[in-house]
Amino acid sequence: MQQHPLADLGSSDWHAILAPVFASDAGQALISSLAAERASSTVYPPAGMELRALTLTPLAQTKVIIIGQDPYHGPGQAQGLCFSVPDTIPAPPSLRNIHKALALDLGVSEPTRHDLTPWAHHGVLLWNTTLTVRAATPLSHAKLGWDIITNAVLAALASRDNPPIFVLWGAHAANAAAPFLTERHDTIRSVHPSPLSAHRGFFDHRPFSTINGILRLRGEQTIDWMDGLD
Repeated sequence: MQQHPLADLGSSDWHAILAPVFASDAGQALISSLAAERASSTVYPPAGMELRALTLTPLAQTKVIIIGQDPYHGPGQAQGLCFSVPDTIPAPPSLRNIHKALALDLGVSEPTRHDLTPWAHHGVLLWNTTLTVRAATPLSHAKLGWDIITNAVLAALASRDNPPIFVLWGAHAANAAAPFLTERHDTIRSVHPSPLSAHRGFFDHRPFSTINGILRLRGEQTIDWMDGLD
């Protein structure tokens, strides 16, 4: 029997937010559809890792949210964090461009590691709006029903007294977050890091130093972006 995506969240603040969503008719339909997909196809990430981003970055500790689209669709790549892959897997093009932008922004060498889990531990929620994908078929689960979970996550973050910084790379991220953002939300916008668009300003917008500047103004601990990546 497939493990429920909520199983790894325990009694965390995210569990309290998402339990009623999964219990709804739409939530039950999502669980059924996901079970059918896993029974008939190879689906990434592995079962039990769908909500790993929330397990690593609790609601109350989220300083930043970076919004991706759907998981990588190749073997061994997806690990429940947007743009991140295990260190044993070659960095996909978008992640290589993120590493390049980081080096240009901070004046450091490009990271040699590809697993962005250290960012998650620093309060960076690495969120994909769709949390699963069929092998070798990008966007195959875009209409599976994950939007109800993404909407609940974004609404919870946006409604906090001290909402996190929203990092919106590309039109998909901007459109996903738009219903929840007002003038009180700090947002960083750019084109997507994909090679198809990164040359149109991604390497110049300096998101990492900008985030730390905002955190300093808030009186919060800044993020060591290179921690665990060099």
